[in-house]
Amino acid sequence: MVLADLGRKITSALRSLSNATIINEEVLNAMLKEVCAALLEADVNIKLVKQLRENVKSAIDLEEMASGLNKRRMIQHSVFKELVKLVDPGVKAWTPTKGKNNVLMFVGLQGSGKTTTCSKLAYYYQRKGWKTCLICADTFRAGEYTKFVISSYTEMDPVVIAAEGVEKFKNESFEIIIVDTSGRHKQEDSLFEEMLQVSNAVQPDNIVYVMDASIGQVCEAQAKAFKDKVEVSSVIVTKLDGHAKGGGALSAVAATKSPIIFIGTGEHIDDLEPFKTQPFISKLLGMGDIEGLIDKVNELKLDDNEELIDKLKHGQFTLRDMYEQFQNIMKMGPFGQIMGMIPGFGTDFMSKGNEQESMARLKKLMTIMDSMNDQELDNKDGAKLFTKQPNRIARVARGSGVATRDVQELLTQYTKFAQMVKKMGGIKGLFKGGDMSKNVNPSQMAKLNQQMAKMMDPRVLHHMGGMAGLQSMMRQFQQGAAGNMKGMMGFNNM
Repeated sequence: MVLADLGRKITSALRSLSNATIINEEVLNAMLKEVCAALLEADVNIKLVKQLRENVKSAIDLEEMASGLNKRRMIQHSVFKELVKLVDPGVKAWTPTKGKNNVLMFVGLQGSGKTTTCSKLAYYYQRKGWKTCLICADTFRAGEYTKFVISSYTEMDPVVIAAEGVEKFKNESFEIIIVDTSGRHKQEDSLFEEMLQVSNAVQPDNIVYVMDASIGQVCEAQAKAFKDKVEVSSVIVTKLDGHAKGGGALSAVAATKSPIIFIGTGEHIDDLEPFKTQPFISKLLGMGDIEGLIDKVNELKLDDNEELIDKLKHGQFTLRDMYEQFQNIMKMGPFGQIMGMIPGFGTDFMSKGNEQESMARLKKLMTIMDSMNDQELDNKDGAKLFTKQPNRIARVARGSGVATRDVQELLTQYTKFAQMVKKMGGIKGLFKGGDMSKNVNPSQMAKLNQQMAKMMDPRVLHHMGGMAGLQSMMRQFQQGAAGNMKGMMGFNNM
């Protein structure tokens, strides 16, 4: 993600405070100069950058600051706060209501990724259990018809197509009804006229404007032009993975007081992320997004798996359980997105190449387990079974088309997981629900954290901020949310 370059530069500027022996006006100005240069390079409007600098300077009065205060921490928090304001329009975004018809009408210029984004959003809501559908009212490009669930090969009036499609899906109790409209190469009057007609016909609950991040701060003028013609309620900014002007695009849209609801971060169907200002800046600076990670985990509905919970309570973990957890990891989305949510890892920590390599490795491990029989998968101590009968390793290797050492590596990894689960089973209150920090003995939790640290790749642990970083992240998981970004270890280690 090209925005990661911006995040790296700002993080580097903030960390320069830690290298300074004394925090004075000179150090503050040098840091702000680096931050502002990074923002200007990302095509953020110079007026917005100047305002950010002035706000930080007015908030931080080094001469008046009490001697006992942590000046570094206060400066870092002030910069973080101003960066959040930079992409925050100050307007609450529209959200759909479960159990009722929610009509979303998509508008935008041709080439902005509008049609692709319609499909991504439909997939996003479908994964979350919403009854979702798509309507193609784009008669300008016939090729679009083949991409959609509902379109017409005979009717050429986009207003009729949209109106009839929405009526049909409302009668069939669809919850998310997405209407794609025609795009043009420029802001033509005919495009706006057609949009108005479609809008009047379908009475959308939310008009979503799709915008290409590559145009940078020009987004502001474009967004205002659309807002003047139709009641744009939300914005989705696309192509943030491939353009250096993404920061300028996001800040420009925020300046129009239009809430950004999603951002497109790639060309794959699941490369669409909900946009929340504070978590976004937090991820940008390598501070993670524990709240988003918890949401991802909650989507898996692991609490519904009573059999697994009961096993974990008793410290039991089979190879089949590990296989099911691998499946859950695959469901959570792209590895790069997940890694970016973990404090200490930037959005660029896992490159596309590494991400594909990790996914391939996970699939390879699952293929190995596909060659195991029920006795091996369900044995309470599967590793010992293979140790006692080495011919099983050879058989599984042949069946999965891998070397015996690959099977042995899988069993080694499984043994580490099983040992940790065994220790978890001995901790009272761990599976009680609610705030674990109140249910679990702190010394037992500390031992569990140490066990987790031993299992981790040393490089991964280093990126998380060492043992202290791991403990900080686990505390946030225990509390079930990460509302207080100030306490996140991204700042603790700057």
